[in-house]
Amino acid sequence: MLSYRHAFHAGNFADVLKHLVQVRILRYLLQKEKPLLYLDTHAGAGDYKLGATPSGKAAEFESGIGRLWSRDDLPEIVADYVALVRRFNHSKKLTHYPGSPWLAQQLLRPVDRMVLHELHPADLAQLQETFRGDRRCRVRAEDGFAACLALLPPAERRGLVLLDPPYELKEDYQRVVDTLTGAYQRFATGTYALWYPVVERRRIDRLEKALSASGIRRILLLELGIAADRPGHGMTASGMVVINPPFSLATEMAPALDYLAQTLGVGHGHSRIVELVGE
Repeated sequence: MLSYRHAFHAGNFADVLKHLVQVRILRYLLQKEKPLLYLDTHAGAGDYKLGATPSGKAAEFESGIGRLWSRDDLPEIVADYVALVRRFNHSKKLTHYPGSPWLAQQLLRPVDRMVLHELHPADLAQLQETFRGDRRCRVRAEDGFAACLALLPPAERRGLVLLDPPYELKEDYQRVVDTLTGAYQRFATGTYALWYPVVERRRIDRLEKALSASGIRRILLLELGIAADRPGHGMTASGMVVINPPFSLATEMAPALDYLAQTLGVGHGHSRIVELVGE
């Protein structure tokens, strides 16, 4: 199925969490001089115009990045992420939102590599155009779940794998577990970041149990919600599961999540940080 378009949801509260975590992980990994691989299994288009079809159809960005855009009380790590979004816009007005590939591109060094997977024809074409000329980057029209396993372990022996599937199919919840388990067996020292939506809490409960029983070590869960769980009412929360997280991630994300829950949840926000599996 290729009906999902991330443009409908660009810049919403889930993107804020996903990209904040992505930036923090990359900032940490890039403290070392050794090169690394950034691998994106579901890269999307990489550039989303806000306020226009399709991203403006529901205007989800207004309750996400839009609520952070003009604030002057942002926690330091949130301000760092917002500054990158400002750089993408080239002005004081919020008109576009960057995808995870662009954020990674801004942070990576000449010695690092990027591999981006995307299957949707329109998004693929835009992604190829956006990254044309960047010799560090390869854009592949492949299923990111299967393709990423063939690329591990990377020659660099360091890297971040971002898994951000659309969850159009219920099977995707099990497929992410299978993919992470296979990837970990090939590259146990890599860092993995999995995004998930909370539409039905039972699915997330099963996902957590499956990951906890997978044999993977050092799993951290970070979740941000803007409303109480309400089956049948759309996404009320989203989360990031991070394997081999930076040692500082939980500590620095705690106040940021509290701030985002209050600012984006508008009285209904909540957050949680859980160590699913320790050392």
